[in-house]
Amino acid sequence: MSHKIAIIGLGYVGLPLAVEFAKKYKVVGFDINKDRVDELKGGHDHTLEVSDEDLSKVLNSEGSKGLDLTFDVNGIKNSNVFIVTVPTPVDRNNRPILTPLIKASETVGKILKPNDIVIYESTVYPGVTEDECVPVLERHSGLTFNKDFFCGYSPERINPGDKKHTVANIKKVTSGSTQEIGKIVDNLYKSIITAGTHLAPTLKVAEASKVIENAQRDVNIAFVNELAIIFNKLGIDTHDVLEAAATKWNFLYFKPGLVGGHCIGVDPFYLAQKAQEVGYHSEIILAGRRLNDSMGEYVATEILKLMVLSDIPVKKAKVLMLGITFKENCPDIRNTKAIDVYKSLGQYGMLVDVYDPWADFNEVKNEYGIDMISNPSSDYDVIVHVVAHKEYEELDFDSIKKTNGVVYDVKGSLPKEVANKRL
Repeated sequence: MSHKIAIIGLGYVGLPLAVEFAKKYKVVGFDINKDRVDELKGGHDHTLEVSDEDLSKVLNSEGSKGLDLTFDVNGIKNSNVFIVTVPTPVDRNNRPILTPLIKASETVGKILKPNDIVIYESTVYPGVTEDECVPVLERHSGLTFNKDFFCGYSPERINPGDKKHTVANIKKVTSGSTQEIGKIVDNLYKSIITAGTHLAPTLKVAEASKVIENAQRDVNIAFVNELAIIFNKLGIDTHDVLEAAATKWNFLYFKPGLVGGHCIGVDPFYLAQKAQEVGYHSEIILAGRRLNDSMGEYVATEILKLMVLSDIPVKKAKVLMLGITFKENCPDIRNTKAIDVYKSLGQYGMLVDVYDPWADFNEVKNEYGIDMISNPSSDYDVIVHVVAHKEYEELDFDSIKKTNGVVYDVKGSLPKEVANKRL
């Protein structure tokens, strides 16, 4: 089978995958966002997941490999492998939103041909591919699943901002709707993934393997966050405790902090929702989510206590918040829990400046209504180190805070002599 690949969705997941495949295959990248397509055609990726140099190499390729970009569905109708990489968020009640996945399936279904393969990479609960997506593909194509067309599931493992663990360097789980298709899907990914692949026996196994990855990490961080709350009450530095405990070979070294982003802060709800559908109420998974979701307000309360102990008036206190993205050295602000800290401090009447050299000013303004500052001023009563961007390592904290000003280190990565307290 000669692979003609279409990538549906050109975000944090789809674009790096498209670029990697385009080094060996002819690939068409499709996105409904015309501005995004135009940006990429111009040779720049604002998510910074793909460098301008790497993007230009595949855009300028000719012949049997290279990347074409389009927002017109007609541009992908000649493909025979469709890889769907659209977001799978939750609503305000933390219920899974499958709309982007369904819409993408409708788009593919309308151009689906006999023997085509549709591979999903979006994080879902077990059964979504066969129970939710396949019926849409069948309805819009008029074709029969596992007779006329086939499916695969290969969960994305992108870590935004991570230049070490890139697409090709992360082992890939693969699966197919039949044993034969599983081998085809596995060989396709194996051709670009240098770290190798793992062929799961079924689509549901592959779906489940992905959703528990982030749920497991979420629970582990929730445990450490709970420890931080306990140790703070005992007057013990949590990070000192963790460093001591980590000397044991089998200790899992997780650090306390805010848990947001589009994966860890969302995916556990997908598994919990499916568990509820089959009659089981999740205890540990949802407890971990509740605790992690409460950490923004907890941090704000700890800052308030620190201010009171330091005789700093709370109302109209001048605060500098370092970071608004969901993680360090990454421009992604989706589901960032830094906003919880910002809102909680504002409720106490504090005046908060947000400084983040990685975040896009317009995106932050549109999403959260915050006008960020270009550079910190001076005389801050409080500096809150929320996100450990590398640029903050060069900041002279003494020069931008008042003599009696305090520094609260959420990330626990500042030198001890700089931070008055850390989570």
